[in-house]
Amino acid sequence: MSSEFPVEGVELTLLLVVDDVAASVTFYTEVLGARLYREYGGDSAVIHFQGNWLLLVTGGGPTPGKPTVTFAAPDDPDRVSHQLTMRVPDCRAAYEVLRSRGARFLAPPVDRGGEIRAFFRDPSGHLLEISEVY
Repeated sequence: MSSEFPVEGVELTLLLVVDDVAASVTFYTEVLGARLYREYGGDSAVIHFQGNWLLLVTGGGPTPGKPTVTFAAPDDPDRVSHQLTMRVPDCRAAYEVLRSRGARFLAPPVDRGGEIRAFFRDPSGHLLEISEVY
């Protein structure tokens, strides 16, 4: 049995439901250095970040293709169902650069023995992590 996806040329896009697309685009491009690929009428945007695609969308109700699904930004940033983790070669240096660009960290980098990591949020409350393994 093949472990490849049934067709060639597949790229993965992570969808994040955000409160404000413009604020999120600014955060991901200016703080994290992502590249804006395309915007769609103010309620969604596609960015390219570290070889990955992120689709930033505002919330919304069911549609014909997903009749029971409602998209909503995090309603409590302290309850997390997912996070984006970025492996970095130097966590403390990345922390200083991101802080200087406006990222607000939950705490300074923590050395957990074998890994140094620090957590911050995007404007809608999605949890992000920088992590250095040593």
